[in-house]
Amino acid sequence: MLSFDTNKPIGIAADHAGFELKEQLKNYLQQKQLSVQDFGTNGPASVDYPDYAHPLAEAVENHQVCFGILICGSANGVAITANKHQGVRAAICWQEDIAQLARQHNDANIICLPARYISENAAEKMVELFMNTAFEGGRHQNRVEKINCR
Repeated sequence: MLSFDTNKPIGIAADHAGFELKEQLKNYLQQKQLSVQDFGTNGPASVDYPDYAHPLAEAVENHQVCFGILICGSANGVAITANKHQGVRAAICWQEDIAQLARQHNDANIICLPARYISENAAEKMVELFMNTAFEGGRHQNRVEKINCR
């Protein structure tokens, strides 16, 4: 059961280090009949990750996509960039239980994947868990409400 409203597309973006994994995940999601909005990059040439992370994070912030997937070599750069946006909770995930907890406890709305450190299969499993895990609320709700600075 999907925990996001997939009447809106899933946003996906990557820098050059994450380009190949982005393309693989995009294809994986489309094979599941899910709509995907690709924010780039469109090739393996070196690029600056903020140029792709900011537009995706803005789409999450403005509710234009149901959630986001950001990919770079370590996932650190895209997570730092995305988390500058109000209402965005971008979580770096490198194993399945982290992806699940990011949703359950933090109500994360962007999963950030380290392309240089995970396999395609692991990425698919983490995205599945992220999509299908609901936020628990309860004691976690108060914590999430304290995140924004405004």
